Amino acid sequence: MLSELTWEAVGAAKREELLSSIPSEWRIPAEIFPPESQNDVTSFPEKSGWFTPAELEITNSTASQILAKTTTGAWSAESVTRAFCKRAAAAHQLTNCLSETLFPEALESAKALDAHFAKTKKPIGPFHGLPISLKDNFNIIGKDSTLGFTGWVNDPATYNSTLVDLLRAAGAVLYVKTNVPTAMMIAETVNNVFGRTVNPRNRLLTSGGSSGGESALIVFGGSVLGVGTDIGGSLRIPAACTGIFTLRPSFGRFPNFLTKSGLAGQESVLSVNGPMAATLESIKLFSSTVTNSAPWLLDPKCIPIPWRTVERKQKLKLAVLWDDGMVRPTPPVRRAQKETVEKLRKAGHEVVDWEPTGHKEGVDILDRFFLSDGGRTVQEILAAAKEPIRPEMDRYGHAKDRGVQALWQLHVERNKFQQDYMARWNACEGLDGLLTPTTPFATVEHTRFKHVGYTGVYNILDYSCLSFPCGVHVDAAVDVPVAPDAETELSKVDGEVQREYNPTAVHGQPVSLQLVGRRLEEEKVVMMAEVILEALGASGDGVAAASEEPKANGSGSPKRRSRTWPRESAEHRCAVV
Repeated sequence: MLSELTWEAVGAAKREELLSSIPSEWRIPAEIFPPESQNDVTSFPEKSGWFTPAELEITNSTASQILAKTTTGAWSAESVTRAFCKRAAAAHQLTNCLSETLFPEALESAKALDAHFAKTKKPIGPFHGLPISLKDNFNIIGKDSTLGFTGWVNDPATYNSTLVDLLRAAGAVLYVKTNVPTAMMIAETVNNVFGRTVNPRNRLLTSGGSSGGESALIVFGGSVLGVGTDIGGSLRIPAACTGIFTLRPSFGRFPNFLTKSGLAGQESVLSVNGPMAATLESIKLFSSTVTNSAPWLLDPKCIPIPWRTVERKQKLKLAVLWDDGMVRPTPPVRRAQKETVEKLRKAGHEVVDWEPTGHKEGVDILDRFFLSDGGRTVQEILAAAKEPIRPEMDRYGHAKDRGVQALWQLHVERNKFQQDYMARWNACEGLDGLLTPTTPFATVEHTRFKHVGYTGVYNILDYSCLSFPCGVHVDAAVDVPVAPDAETELSKVDGEVQREYNPTAVHGQPVSLQLVGRRLEEEKVVMMAEVILEALGASGDGVAAASEEPKANGSGSPKRRSRTWPRESAEHRCAVV
């Protein structure tokens, strides 16, 4: 039947099926449904009167607070699951963030957890009764993993991803899967099956990609803890666009076996999965629980490293990347960098400069890996349903297959790039981590996201990275545009980004930065983030911090001193190798 329908009809039918899976009691009543003109819908759960006080208490709790209740019997897993199912249903109706619902299965699972606790007075595992949302590419038996392809609609999985089985064994309740862009290879979440996911903080802005369904769901409060994936920034970009936390681990730390890919077999740049949450505490909870569950016994590519205790450092040595030599951050991100560095130095931490040496080459390697098959994998999936390629993925429609020998030579380039970057790090004595933009933007209007260089280069290096809201918010009166000129424009894309920057459109949005550690240093990155947040006076609660109104401080961005912004004096520079 699928082959008899047009791709448009297949997508429309799937969207209707998804909406129909939401029971009537979780459909927002027409009389309180926010108008299309209401951009910020994050306050809807509290202000609508549609959620009960108990539902709000549950869904506004952190993961650890929920577990403190479900593992002691104070809250039933069923009541927690119902509350999150309802809030996730509302999130989808307002932001289009879901791809699959598992509401009946989730409630059945929750009831089984409650029955076990009633009988034994013990939780099933460390995640007992905790609802966890998953990105669309995690396979769950009986559910589609379309990845935005109409040709993969009505093709339910016949096996679970390894992480799915691990989470369920730990007592987690899986209740929704979330929307992604086509093939998960776009930095904004849009496809021909489900359409576009929007940012709950401002529906005229992007929630990022490719884990943009997860970020939108979490910011709305429809998930307390979600799991996304990252091959070029797909965890960090959506987290930054919505002001939440995420950890991009090195490959092998978390199980990623049996997940679905839009570029199946491409292993030159390895995809990883990681947690997304409103709090850093939840990121640490997920990371320690999963790594302590011996995932290497389930996933043949997992590394046998349980979560390690890292001594807290009172004084960090960080190197700041002011720009990557290709695209400068927009004014609010520049201000966030400057203010963050000032606070870190005031707290006694050492901050030096980090030159973008090799970054352009690293991003070029990443791009060539993604197109190394000439786009044939994507083309063939689309052709099966006679689905046209979306404009955001146009380059996959005319790329050139360069052959195996060229791919092997590209591996040689990658290895040298990794070695050179490691040598630079080693030469900067005592360096703990890098502080960089996550993206050039706080967030941006739909269709205007450009440049994944700040995240993608660390996929090539396979470094541990954490994106975090730094407490700065866009202030249209302060973060004014600075028109690029021939002297300051780093590239054509840089000029486009700076000219398109619209402070009014993103006013009030939270700004995130990226913290980078060495490979397999997930514990250290989390520890450093805790220390940095303390220096910034932040709580580690991204949603709460991001809800504060921006305050004009009268400090504009300083004038660019040279090619990169703003370079420090010689005593603050790290050796460049």
